[in-house]
Amino acid sequence: MAARAYWQGQIRLALVSIPVEIYPATKSTATVAFHQIHEPSGKRIKYEKVVPGIGPVDADEIMKGFEIAKGDYVLLEQDEIDAVKLESRKTLELVQFVDASEIDVLYFEKPYFVVPADDLAEEAYVVLREALKRSRKVGLGQLAMRGREYVVSLKPCGRGMVLETLRYAEEVNKAQGYFRDIGDAKADPELLDLAETLIEKKSAAFDPKKFTDHYTDAVRALVERKRKAKGRKITAEPDEARPSGSNVVDLMAALKKSLERPGAKAPAKKPAAKKAAPRKAPARKRAAG
Repeated sequence: MAARAYWQGQIRLALVSIPVEIYPATKSTATVAFHQIHEPSGKRIKYEKVVPGIGPVDADEIMKGFEIAKGDYVLLEQDEIDAVKLESRKTLELVQFVDASEIDVLYFEKPYFVVPADDLAEEAYVVLREALKRSRKVGLGQLAMRGREYVVSLKPCGRGMVLETLRYAEEVNKAQGYFRDIGDAKADPELLDLAETLIEKKSAAFDPKKFTDHYTDAVRALVERKRKAKGRKITAEPDEARPSGSNVVDLMAALKKSLERPGAKAPAKKPAAKKAAPRKAPARKRAAG
């Protein structure tokens, strides 16, 4: 567990309060990073904080300012900002519960592990976790962290719970603006069968360890080649040619070729619908003698 909690406070459900601590559930990988270098000297570029017409300034002369008009700022001390009264700085009140499927994936931002702050909090923590599991619901509330208030969701995760920060509605672009030019044409049934078979062939349990950062590996390899080249320019390797056709014939051929690999199964043909037997006309009643 991390040595220092990212947030400490309590989860409140009606009159029940549960002291908890929150820790980041993800971390940044050791990706390659580039610095700006002054080529003639080989030294790294540094940046100074300067004021136009004055020049470089000391850090203790810098304050935070909120712009209320062009070039007009209200200056605030850090302790004045910290004194803002906001209940969600110390309390996550669960105000609503929804089905997890109701929250669009676009709203999820970052996950955090939630753990009971002490042994006394564990009983209530476990009750809330199990209640969420049984009801198959996700709790919603608001939480202030690091100078911002977030909408958050709370859901069970194994023996613990995970909190995920959510984006506000105005932070999510409307999909209609991007998808409106996509036509209403229906997918060709045969192409659809082939695509479904290909999906079935490649279906497997999710294992994140099977995926690696190829870009980082490639850049590290480039750095090593450049080091051995002792300053000579490295020429790029030609990209593999890819088919550019986009008509139905090309798509049909590509899907069929994808299924020719070992282990692929041909799409099962759907049985033809049986024709209904013609209904016999009802016998005419004999006229009464």
